[in-house]
Amino acid sequence: MGAIDQYLDLWRDHGALLESKSPSVLNALRGAAAESLKVNPLPGPKDENYRHTDLEKILAPDFGVNLARVPIDVNPSESFRCDVPQLTTSLFLVINDSFAETDASRDRLPEGVDVMSLAAYARQNPEFIERHYGALADMKNPIVALNTLLCQDGVVIRVHAGVKVESTVQLVNIFHNGAPLLSARRILIVMEEDSDAKVLVCDHTQTPDVDFCALQVVEIFAGRGSRLDFYDLEESTLKTSRLNTLYLRQEEDSHVLLDSMTLFNGVTRNEFYTRFAGPHASLRMLGLGIEDSERRLDTYSRISHDVPDCNADELFKYVVDDSAMGAFAGLIYVAEGAVRTEAYQSNRNLVGSSEARMHSKPQLEIYNDDVKCSHGTAIGQLDEMQLFYMMTRGIPEAEARLILKQAFMSDVIDGISLQPLRDRLKLMVERRFAGEKSACASCPLPCP
Repeated sequence: MGAIDQYLDLWRDHGALLESKSPSVLNALRGAAAESLKVNPLPGPKDENYRHTDLEKILAPDFGVNLARVPIDVNPSESFRCDVPQLTTSLFLVINDSFAETDASRDRLPEGVDVMSLAAYARQNPEFIERHYGALADMKNPIVALNTLLCQDGVVIRVHAGVKVESTVQLVNIFHNGAPLLSARRILIVMEEDSDAKVLVCDHTQTPDVDFCALQVVEIFAGRGSRLDFYDLEESTLKTSRLNTLYLRQEEDSHVLLDSMTLFNGVTRNEFYTRFAGPHASLRMLGLGIEDSERRLDTYSRISHDVPDCNADELFKYVVDDSAMGAFAGLIYVAEGAVRTEAYQSNRNLVGSSEARMHSKPQLEIYNDDVKCSHGTAIGQLDEMQLFYMMTRGIPEAEARLILKQAFMSDVIDGISLQPLRDRLKLMVERRFAGEKSACASCPLPCP
C-alpha cells in the first residue's frame, strides 16, 4: 500500500466524522481532492523536480490525524519566546492545526483587518471563502490535494481595501503531541486594493522526540496596489517533516516580499508558485537555509510572468555541512506577451564537508525578446585566503569561520524590511552557526 492509500482509506472510513467537524465550504472540495489523489500519484525520484525529496517516505509513517478535533493542552510560552525589541506584533497561534489566540492578540489590529480561524470564518462568510479557498492552489499537485482532503482549520488574514496595518501580524505554528501526528494547515491571505501589511509565520516543535509532519498550503491574493511582506521562519526538529506549498497571485501595481528562512528542521520541501496577473507589479523572493547533521532542505520555485512590465528578483542561499543535503530548483517563465519583463534569479551555496550535498538548477523559459533576465548559481567552500588573513590578525579559526558564514548570509538578511526582525535574525543566525540547539527558545522573554 502506498503512502497516499492510507489517507484515502481514512477518508473512506471516517469521512463522515471529518465532515461533521468542518464547515461545508471546506467539505465541498474533499471529493475532488480524493479523486485527484487517485489519478495523480506522488512524484518520485524520476520526476525532474522531486529527485531530492522522497515524498513517499515522508508520508509513509502511520501519523495520527486529529479528525475528531480533540483539544490538546499546550503551553505556547514553552515553545516560543521573543526578544525582538521595538517590533510590535499581533500574535496568533495554530496549535497543530487548530487556531488559537491570546487575550491581547487583537489589541493592536485596526478596523478592517480580519484574522480568524479558517473554519470559523468559513461559517460566518461562506461566499468569501468559496471565492478564495482552493482558487489558486492546484489540485493536480498531490500535496495540495492531500491537504485539501484533510484540512479542517487554519488561518484567514484579510486586509480590507485601503487599510494599512502598522503592527506585524505574527502567526506561530506549534507542534505538540504525545504521539506521531500529521497536521493539514491552511493559510489564506487576501490583500484587497491598496492595502498594506506585514505577516510573520514561525514554525516550532514543542515535543522534539515525537515525529511530526506539517502539511501546509498557503494561498495569497495581492490585490491592485497592495503591499505585503510575508516572512516564513522554520525552527523545528530533526523529527519534524514539512511539506509547504505557497501560491501567490499579484494584480496590477502590487508589491510583495516573500522571505523563507530555515534555521532548524528535519526534512523540508518548500514550493513557491507565483503569478503576475496585472502589469507594474513586483516580487522579491528571498530564502536561506542552514543545514547540518542529516537535515534536508529542498526548494522549488516557479515565477510566471504572464503580463507585461513586471519585475522579479530571487535570491536563495544555503550553508550545508556534515551529512546534510540542500536542493534548489527555480524556473522563471516569461509568456509571449509579457514584454519589458525584468527577472533575476540567483542561488549561492557554501558546502562545509565532503559528505554534504548541494544540488542547484536555476532555469529560464522565455517566449519574447523584450526582456531583461538572468540566472546563476554557485557552489563552493569558505575562502581559505580570507580565513588565513583573519587568523593572522589574531582571530581564532572557529570564530573566523563563524564570521565568514554570517557575512555570506548578510544580503539575504538585509533584504528584510523590518529593522527589528532583521537585527533579531542576525542574532539567530549567529547562534545557529555557533551550534546552539534552538535560536528562539534561548530568548529570555516570553511572548506577550
